[in-house]
Amino acid sequence: MNLSFKSYWNLLADHIRPQRGRFTLLAVLLFGSIGLRILAPQIMRLFIDDALAGEALSTLMWTAASFIGIALVQQVVHIGVTWLGENVAWTATNALRAELAEHALKLGMKFHNDHTPGELIERIDGDVTELATFFSQFALNLIANGLLLIGILVTLAIEDWRVGLAFAVYSALTIGILGRLKDIAVPHQKARREAEGQMYGFIEEQLAGTEDIRSSGAVDFSIRELFRHQAEILKHNRRAHFKRWIIENAMGLALTLGTLLAVTSGYWLFTAGIVTIGTVYLFVHYLNLLEEPFWAMTHEIESFQTIGACVERLTEFKQFQSETKNETGKVIDSHPLALEFKDVTFSYNGEDSVIKRLSLDLKPASVLGLLGRTGSGKTTLGRLIFNLYSVNEGSIKVNGENLHNIQLDSLRQNIAIVTQDVQLFRASVRENLTFFDRSIPDDKIIATLEDLELGDWFRTLPDGLDTQLETGSRSLSAGEAQLLAFTRVFLRNPGLVILDEASSRLDPATEQKLEHAIDKLLKGRTAIIIAHRLDT
Repeated sequence: MNLSFKSYWNLLADHIRPQRGRFTLLAVLLFGSIGLRILAPQIMRLFIDDALAGEALSTLMWTAASFIGIALVQQVVHIGVTWLGENVAWTATNALRAELAEHALKLGMKFHNDHTPGELIERIDGDVTELATFFSQFALNLIANGLLLIGILVTLAIEDWRVGLAFAVYSALTIGILGRLKDIAVPHQKARREAEGQMYGFIEEQLAGTEDIRSSGAVDFSIRELFRHQAEILKHNRRAHFKRWIIENAMGLALTLGTLLAVTSGYWLFTAGIVTIGTVYLFVHYLNLLEEPFWAMTHEIESFQTIGACVERLTEFKQFQSETKNETGKVIDSHPLALEFKDVTFSYNGEDSVIKRLSLDLKPASVLGLLGRTGSGKTTLGRLIFNLYSVNEGSIKVNGENLHNIQLDSLRQNIAIVTQDVQLFRASVRENLTFFDRSIPDDKIIATLEDLELGDWFRTLPDGLDTQLETGSRSLSAGEAQLLAFTRVFLRNPGLVILDEASSRLDPATEQKLEHAIDKLLKGRTAIIIAHRLDT
């Protein structure tokens, strides 16, 4: 994918616009430092010429003090540029991370089945981290170094038009070479970032399945696979570094020729009596100063190899769209819900059908029990109703309205799924029960816990609803976690409840307590109860 300049500009503008004030101040400081760097050699030239001419000591002291003062101000400005640049970069990248995370959460299950969590972490965090310089100083540095280059050339032309012309031609040739080389490493950097994403996805899978890997004797296989991923990263890294080595050596050759040009022209003009020794110093100093924007541009172009790869990957990521996206459909406004399947056929991979020509008509406030072996499509049924996947053939209707015509937020607000695996957030009990909805009062939460016979458990919490829970229900027993899941459903008050093996992992005592909760939950609601066996 070859992105246009407009793509980079739009990305930069979208995330810098909210920080216009700070970014403007950053630009002023950066451009101010350029003026100081061009002015400092002029002061030094004046000092040298005055010293050789035998000027008074007081004059030399004032000139030296001016030079030192400019140097100190330049350092203060540099500190300000660094601080503001980091501030702008972190603000912009954090906003981009939030934007990409929200986009990922809105994508369909097919996307998440094809991309591991580790890969997504690398895309959302790793790639964005690489863009920090792009948001803070990349564009400004290119502009600033361009202005520094122009300022030096103009100053040289004022001193002597022949020197100015020679360095203008030299600069044009050098910039032309850099322009030709700017994209040579982007494909390899992009491949490296993708390989790193694959490796992090692999590591995440291996860590999640550590017990199974050890018990099945697959540790050696996992290590070999890790080495394979690392070898892939190393391969692309070597190629990218070789391309960057070409850029650096081309720049080194250009700067060597520039040094030769400065020394030769300065010597010729001085021996001809056209310029003073102070002006020769000016030529040499400006040459050294001229090296800085060239090296900076080389560094920026090297950075652009990584930036370009990351921007391409982020652009590709943003182009993924959910198959079930619907933000403007109809709103469900009546409880309990009616559900109808008509000749529904569905396949995850497009070949092997999990559900074939299924039809059913579930009336409001009725309960449907689904029994079947593993892999028979019971859980898939709940995912289709929740609109996590789209059917291949047929239609699903809720309250007589096609599922795809219903607003997605309204659909998921009115349908609840309780599975055997309860997902908890690293947050307070209140936030876990309400899904971070602050509009639900504490009195309602506590009353619901009492109704579900969780009052005794609640009273043992050290900080009440503010007690922090660990991720993955590690701080709760299986029964407590399952009852918390039921509490979530009660607080949402859905019109359709799907219980997917909700009690399969519970002991008899907890299961009996859960049955009381289910009786209360199903009252006045449509329900689908999924199980392997009739007794569960």
